[in-house]
Amino acid sequence: MSSKVHIYTDGACSGNPGKGGYGIVMEWVGKPYKKEFSDGFRLTTNNRMELLAVIVALENLKKNDIEVTVFSDSKYVVEAVEKKWLFGWEQKGFKGKKNPDLWKRFLKVYREHTVKLNWIKGHNEHLQNERCDFLAVQASQKENLKVDLAFERKPEDLFQ
Repeated sequence: MSSKVHIYTDGACSGNPGKGGYGIVMEWVGKPYKKEFSDGFRLTTNNRMELLAVIVALENLKKNDIEVTVFSDSKYVVEAVEKKWLFGWEQKGFKGKKNPDLWKRFLKVYREHTVKLNWIKGHNEHLQNERCDFLAVQASQKENLKVDLAFERKPEDLFQ
């Protein structure tokens, strides 16, 4: 039997675009083991932070034979995967879609695990979701925020 992990994620952005952050709570099902992660960026979007939270959580799994349930309040992320839109976007080379850099990164790590995404209503007193929101907002307010290079890159930067 494989291990089971529940992952809770949230993204936050002050302005959209604006300063942003993500928060993650990971729990090993049936064991008293929990990890939290967060990080902030100086200029990004809410959708990028929602998606990045899921990516970073999956990248932090140490083994590949894990059954993962992700709980997110982002319909952007959950529906793209669960309604299989993402796979159509991939077949069309993400033409006309936002955040192709993150979706490609997501697909790479998503395919290493058995992943189910569940949408949960945000700001609804869900303990782990509230904790993720707190972590995301706190990360977005730190000093010396990271640069979201793919978001901030200007077309002229591609030729330097």
